[in-house]
Amino acid sequence: MINNRLVIIGGGAAGFFCAVNAARLHTQLEVILIEKSSKLLSKVKVSGGGRCNVTHNAPDISYMSKRYPRGQHFVKKTFNRFFVPDTISWFKERGVSLKAEADGRMFPVTDNSQTIIDCLLREVDKYGVKIKMNAGVTALTREGKVWNVALQDGSSLKANYVCVAAGGYAQVEKFAWLQDTGHQIVAPMPSLFTFNMPGNPITALMGVSVEEAHVKIAGTKLQERGPLMITHWGMSGPCILRLSAWGARDLGAIQYQFTAIVNWLPAFNENSLRDEMQDLRFSLGGQKMHHKNPFGLPQRLWHFLLQQSGIGEDVRWADMPAKDQHKLVKLLTAMECPVKGKTTFKEEFVTCGGVQLSEIDPATMESRLAPGLFFAGEVMDVDGITGGFNFQHAWTSGWIAASSIVQKINNEH
Repeated sequence: MINNRLVIIGGGAAGFFCAVNAARLHTQLEVILIEKSSKLLSKVKVSGGGRCNVTHNAPDISYMSKRYPRGQHFVKKTFNRFFVPDTISWFKERGVSLKAEADGRMFPVTDNSQTIIDCLLREVDKYGVKIKMNAGVTALTREGKVWNVALQDGSSLKANYVCVAAGGYAQVEKFAWLQDTGHQIVAPMPSLFTFNMPGNPITALMGVSVEEAHVKIAGTKLQERGPLMITHWGMSGPCILRLSAWGARDLGAIQYQFTAIVNWLPAFNENSLRDEMQDLRFSLGGQKMHHKNPFGLPQRLWHFLLQQSGIGEDVRWADMPAKDQHKLVKLLTAMECPVKGKTTFKEEFVTCGGVQLSEIDPATMESRLAPGLFFAGEVMDVDGITGGFNFQHAWTSGWIAASSIVQKINNEH
C-alpha cells in the first residue's frame, strides 16, 4: 500500500491552490503536481493584461453567483466555504495585498501577475510539493483504493487521491480519459470571445471605445450593457465579452452568425431620442452637426454615424432632412451589425462545458461516482464572465478539494 499520496493533474490556479493547501494542512501527505505543458500558471501570467485579475470585490455570495452563466447554483454552495474575503486574507497572510478597482476587479497592488505566481511557487517550495512538467495524462484507472495515473511517456503514478484541475479543453475528445472514469462531459464551447464583423465599415474606427453601450442579439433575450471597444475585426470590450459568455451555447449553435443591435446611447430609445432631436434642432439650430456632438460620443464615432446617415459636413442642426434624422436616430439607438464568426479574446479564453456538476459534491469537490477522485477549476462545467470570477472559482474549488482530502485522511486514521 502506498503511503498517503495526492496527485494533482494541472498546473494552473486551481491545481496549485489545491496542492499548496493540501501540503500545508497535512505535512505527512506527499503531493505531486503534474502539468502537461512546459509552463506553470500560464493563465495567471496573462490574466488582466499581465496584472492578474485575482478575484472580484463582490458584496455577497448572491451577487457573485449571478456572474456565472453556468454553475450558478453550484458556486452558491461552494462560496459558503471559501469566498472573496478568504482569498484576500490567504494572499495577505503570505505578503500579497490586493486592491479593488472601481469596476470591482481585484489585482495585486504591484499590478504584476508575477507577484501571484511567485507567492504560489514559494508555497510549493515551503511545503515540498513535487512538480512534474510535460506530463500529459493518458488514462486514469482505479484498483481497489489506489488510483493509477498513466502518463504520455509510458510511466505512471499511483495515488490514494487524485484531484483533476486540468482546465477546460476545446474538444470533447480531449476529455476521453475522464469519461473512462464514468463521468459525463458537457460538450465544451468557447465562452469569452469577441465578435467578428468582416467588411463592416465600422472597423475603420478600430481603437474607439464607448464607456456605456447596450448590445442585444437579434431574435434572442441576450443583452448586456457596459464598455464597448471597436477593433479591426469587429467589436470587443467587457460588454461584448459578457454577452459572449451568456450566449456561449446559443451562439455556438448558430455558428456565430447573428445580428448584434447596438444602442450607443443607452439612456435613450428610438422614441425618446426622436423627441430629443427636435429640441436639439431648436437649441443648436445654427451650428454644424459635425462640429457639435451633444451626446459625448467619441468624435470619430459621431462623424461615422453622421456619414452613414448621409449627413454632410456642412449640414446645420436646423437643416437636417427628416429622412436623415430618422436614419441617425436608428443608428444611434439600434444599429444593426451582422456578426460572422468570433475571435478568441487574447489568451484569456474560457470554455464552458466540462464534467457534469451533478456528479460532483459541492461540499467536498469529490466525485459522487469514484471515491478519492476530486475536481477543481475550469474542468468542471462552471464558467464566469470576465472580471475575476473564473479565478475565484479556481481558488474556492482548489481550497475545498484540499481540505476535503485532508479531512478524509484524518478520518481514515
